[in-house]
Amino acid sequence: MRFVTMVFFVFVILVACREKTVVVSADTYYKEQHRPRFHFSPEKGWMNDPNGLVYYDSTYHLFYQHYPDSNVWGPMHWGHATSRDLIHWKHQPIALYPDSLGYIFSGSAVVDDHNTSGLQQKNAQPLVAVFTHHDMTKEKAGKIDRESQSLAYSLDNGKTWTKYSKNPVLKNKGDQDFRDPKVFFHQLTKKWIMALAVGNHLEIFSSHNLIDWKKESDFGKNEGSHGGVWECPDLFPLKTKEGTQKWVLIQNIGRGSINGGSGTQYFIGSFDGHYFKNDNPPSLVLWLDYGADNYAGVTWFGAPDNRRLFIGWMSNWDDYAQKIPTQKWRSALTVPRELGLRQSAKGIRLIQYPVKELSMLRVNKKQILNKTTEGFLVLSNEGKLKDLELEFDLSNTSAQSFGLVLSNTQKEKVVAGYDLLKKEIFIDRTQSGKNSFSDKFANRHAAPYLPEGKLKLRILIDVSSIELFVDDGALAMTDLFFPTEDYSTISLFSEHGKATVVSATWYDMLSIWNKP
Repeated sequence: MRFVTMVFFVFVILVACREKTVVVSADTYYKEQHRPRFHFSPEKGWMNDPNGLVYYDSTYHLFYQHYPDSNVWGPMHWGHATSRDLIHWKHQPIALYPDSLGYIFSGSAVVDDHNTSGLQQKNAQPLVAVFTHHDMTKEKAGKIDRESQSLAYSLDNGKTWTKYSKNPVLKNKGDQDFRDPKVFFHQLTKKWIMALAVGNHLEIFSSHNLIDWKKESDFGKNEGSHGGVWECPDLFPLKTKEGTQKWVLIQNIGRGSINGGSGTQYFIGSFDGHYFKNDNPPSLVLWLDYGADNYAGVTWFGAPDNRRLFIGWMSNWDDYAQKIPTQKWRSALTVPRELGLRQSAKGIRLIQYPVKELSMLRVNKKQILNKTTEGFLVLSNEGKLKDLELEFDLSNTSAQSFGLVLSNTQKEKVVAGYDLLKKEIFIDRTQSGKNSFSDKFANRHAAPYLPEGKLKLRILIDVSSIELFVDDGALAMTDLFFPTEDYSTISLFSEHGKATVVSATWYDMLSIWNKP
């Protein structure tokens, strides 16, 4: 991401660091106020974009933009964590540090299983990371060619990384914003493809060896949303359940999203190894998430069983990311989501849903069936993390709006549900608690939606976030909140009429950070 003014704030290190280990009490680890319990967050310091997502040797690698010495953006590193199940993460030493070529901005990682790069030694297959170097010396001098693409590789399953001796491998020819390479292997042309964000559009490059790159084409100068600079692209194929294959281009934008600030749009089309062509009208904007807090998301390279697995940064870069009321750390990621395609009345659209592995955190199932509600119906007052599955019968619902309320004893609340009059899914955090850090935080976010007969909602509630999925992934919304005390009560509500609940099933959720 682009440079912002740095504010240095040094933390007391309470957890394991690279040089030594400090014993941390199991009663306090990952239990600071607002600290997510089943979403990934760094042990300390600043985090933003997920980077270098790669699966290798039965391990999911998660790298991320990281500044370990402060809780605001600064000299970017690549933080590193690993997981065997996508849910429980183990923190690893920092993978990439800033150097004479600049800060380590966003990028991707691949398995070079045919040694096209020539970097393999004996039987050690190389993992290759392609990332943006951001030259601060050039930026301070007012030069615009401050960003270029570089390479690093690992020969020990991602544990340690060596930067390529002849970096950069793709030099800047005069673009101020020239970053966030997402690399994959294109089977038809037998070439590596790089999708690169360049100002207000995408540029596509190809290579036989991950080192020498040739420009193939441009896309998007007059398509989609241009409310802000384009960042963090991702390009990949998916199939509908009927077997129709399309290419999906995820394209993040720094500001101007559907509900304010940064956000993520996507395109559906075709790709032949040279050109991406959009199937939809250039003016049509498709949003991946209608909340305010899902940005810079990309997918894993090489995920097993041909799954397309996505994770995003759970914050809003343009509006308030550096101001949210946390101290020891700042920022978290969404839960991993599996992406797919679905044929709809308006065409083929992207769908997304929490990965199936998340169910291993569920305990203490409770359920109600065929219940008509009017006003409020308390589901839980235990103050625990929740995973809820709700189904409403709209043919027997007279309420103007209905859904879910999170609340506490301070009369703070978050409301999420469906408005029948406005025909929209919404999350309302106007009374959610702490919001003085930004005049853009206390808002109601909405997404137009027309259900057919019944409405299904999957809702994930962590200490400081809500993720809402509609009708098996047809629409998603992600929002943060920061109550002065944790929400203790979860209720169903119906306003100005009755709502018919076909079923409501909810589970307590375990923390992914429990220490022995």
